[in-house]
Amino acid sequence: MAVAQHHLKVALVEPEIPHNTGAVGRSCLALGAQLHLVHPMGFRLSDEQVRRSGLDYWQHVQPVMHDSLDGFISAVPDPERFWLFTTKAGRNLYEVDFAESDWLVFGPESRGLPGQLLEANPDRLLRIPMATTHVRSLNLANAVSVALYEAWRQLNHPSAE
Repeated sequence: MAVAQHHLKVALVEPEIPHNTGAVGRSCLALGAQLHLVHPMGFRLSDEQVRRSGLDYWQHVQPVMHDSLDGFISAVPDPERFWLFTTKAGRNLYEVDFAESDWLVFGPESRGLPGQLLEANPDRLLRIPMATTHVRSLNLANAVSVALYEAWRQLNHPSAE
């Protein structure tokens, strides 16, 4: 059965680890979300690790590429639909109502989204809640999956079974 396109978008800003990007691409494809990648990246898309993580799905992901964070932001038609994921957010993802036009934006694995982007958008910050303080954050691919599946669930899309 073909997966319906839902208009959700996932953006990885300066991703550093190829297998995370491959896994995120696979999750996006599974739910019909569009993947955006913001340069510079810590690897080339031709790297074997990206293809291995995406398995035989990567050819269908077709990510949209952006040369820089500024270029990405200027390309987004409605910045009010950005959700910036960060451990620094006070609000968690279960406290918002997602819309089909939303952008789920994640930063690089080692440092997260730039401080000035977070400071400029305090009402757009979200975190993934944790049951313990012993864990600072989730792996990027896991975090994207949690957020993307919650947005998809809220939009009441039927399962692809």
